Amino acid sequence: MKNFASKLKAIDFRPAGLVEKLSEAMTEAILEGVFKEGDQLTEIDLQKQFNISRTPIRESFRVLEKKGLVEVIPRKGTFVKRISPRDIEEHFPVRSVLEGLAAKQAYSRMNANTLELMERALARMKIAADNEDTKNYWKQHVLFHELFIDACGNQLLIHMLKNLRMQIMWYRLSYQYYQEDFKNSYRTHERIMGLFRSKNTDPDRLEAAVRNHIDVAVHKFIGYLDQQEQIKRSTPQVLSRRPGRVLVKKSAADLMERGIR
Repeated sequence: MKNFASKLKAIDFRPAGLVEKLSEAMTEAILEGVFKEGDQLTEIDLQKQFNISRTPIRESFRVLEKKGLVEVIPRKGTFVKRISPRDIEEHFPVRSVLEGLAAKQAYSRMNANTLELMERALARMKIAADNEDTKNYWKQHVLFHELFIDACGNQLLIHMLKNLRMQIMWYRLSYQYYQEDFKNSYRTHERIMGLFRSKNTDPDRLEAAVRNHIDVAVHKFIGYLDQQEQIKRSTPQVLSRRPGRVLVKKSAADLMERGIR
């Protein structure tokens, strides 16, 4: 019994509830653009805002770092991660392969209920595309993909894609001035839906369709980043600016206050 008690002391046990709520709320704030690229997330301001200790805040920062949403710089602090072409070049091809595999495995497991939910998401994507409603379009776009990913039944694959898609969703929402051709994107998803709906689809063809959809997106993003970099280089810099220190903006505070209750 004594031996067991001594072993228990080696277990790093901490209640996870507050850490999970705080990290989820901060994730949402980053994805919705409340916290911008380069913004510093300061422990002291979060402590004052939510009346909590530094421990859950630091644990939350580690969770965000694992998701690829922030970077922790020793002796400087925690900052919302900036996006580079290399980030996109590394993430999108991996997602392309894994999500294509998920679609292929989901095809034989697909049921009527999941197909109906995908049809509904697709219909809402069309409405959002017609209205050029970026936020709602991507909300339904995420749901459409998550439905067939979950349907694959491969838990390892689902977990890996969840982490990858979290980072890629952040890429989408971080570029407020980036406009995709929604109607073309909708037509692509309509074709994918047709392949899932048909009882005679070759699973390899479905896999290829999903992979191609993602591969096309990476080229658009790289082109956009290159264009933005050229604009920066051609614009005279009067003063070098340091990353902004975030004093928990009101909109972020409201959003996060709701999230950790």
